[in-house]
Amino acid sequence: MSAVAPGQAPAGAAGPVAAAQPGTPAFAGARLQRRSLPLQVTVSLFVLMATLGSLAYPGFFSLQVFLNLLIDNAFLCVVAVGMTFVILSGGIDLSVGSVIALTTMVSAWLVEQHGWHPLAVIPLVLLMGTAFGGVMGLLIERYRLQPFIVTLAGMFLARGLCYVISIDSISIGNEFFSELSFIRIPVWGDATITLSALIALAVVAAGVYLAHYTSFGRTVYAVGGNEQSALLMGLPVRRTVIGVYALSGFCSALGGVLFTLYMLSGYGLHALGLELDAIAAVVIGGTLLTGGVGYVIGTLFGVMMLGIIQTLIAFDGTLSSWWTRIAVGALLFVFCLMQRVLTARGGTH
Repeated sequence: MSAVAPGQAPAGAAGPVAAAQPGTPAFAGARLQRRSLPLQVTVSLFVLMATLGSLAYPGFFSLQVFLNLLIDNAFLCVVAVGMTFVILSGGIDLSVGSVIALTTMVSAWLVEQHGWHPLAVIPLVLLMGTAFGGVMGLLIERYRLQPFIVTLAGMFLARGLCYVISIDSISIGNEFFSELSFIRIPVWGDATITLSALIALAVVAAGVYLAHYTSFGRTVYAVGGNEQSALLMGLPVRRTVIGVYALSGFCSALGGVLFTLYMLSGYGLHALGLELDAIAAVVIGGTLLTGGVGYVIGTLFGVMMLGIIQTLIAFDGTLSSWWTRIAVGALLFVFCLMQRVLTARGGTH
C-alpha cells in the first residue's frame, strides 16, 4: 500500500467533493458564496453601468452625479431598508407608498391649516407610521392572515385617508420646512449633498447594525428561513413579526418626511406605486423573496441601480422615461430567475 502525503487525497477520492461535505468549513464557505451571489452581481452590474455611462456621456463620471443618485432617491432608500426586514422575515408590505402619501398630507394639513410647528408634526407622523405598521403586524401574527392581503388593505386605507383630509394638493410654505429642504452640505470641491441623503445613509447604517449585530436581526433571519424552527428554538417570533412591520411603518413615515422635504407639498397621489420600486430595490439588492437571505447594504445598491438607470436614460435624452420601467422590469425578471436557480439548488438556506 502506497503512503499518502499529508493533506493529499487518497487515490480515486474526490478531494474537492469530500472537502465540501456538509458541516465542513469548505461547505460553509461555498454556501456563503452562493448566498451572496445576487449581491455580487448587483455590485458588479452597478460598476459596469457606471463605467459604460462614463465612457458614453461626457460629464457622467463626476462626484455630484453619483451623489444625485442618492439625493433623488433618499426617501426610496429609507423605505426600502424597512422593506428589507419585512421580506427577510418572509413577508411583504404593500402599504409603504400610501403611508408616504398620508405622511405628506398630515404634515401639510397640520402645518399649513392648523399652524403646527414642524418639530411637533414630524414626531407625530413617525409615531403614526410606526403604529400603522405595528397594527398590520399584529393582525398578521395574531390571526395568521396573509401579509399580502393585510398590507393591501392598509394601502387602500392609508390612501383613502389622504382624500378624507383633502382631495387637492396642499403646498407647504413653512419657512422651517423650506430651510431644511434647501440645505446643501459640501462634500468635495463643488459637490454637495442634502440632509435627506445623509439621513438615508444613517438609516442604512442603522439597518446594517440591526440586521447583523442584534438578536432582533438574527431572529428576523431565522423567522424568514423557517418560522417553525424558530418557534422550536424558543425565539420571540410573534414579537419579531410585529416588530418588522412596525419598523417598516416607521421607515415609510420617515420616507414620507423626506418626501415632504423633496416636494414641499402634501398630496394623495404622492408616491403612487413606490411600494413596487421598494420591492424591486430589495430584490435587485440580493434579498430573496422567500425570506431568510439578504443584506441591507445590498438594498442600498439596489436603490442606486434604479437611480443609475434613470440617470443613464436622462443623459441619453432620446429615450422616454418609460424606458426606466422597462429596464427595471427586465432587471427584476433576471434577478428573480437567479433567485429561483439558487433556491432550486438548495444553496440559500
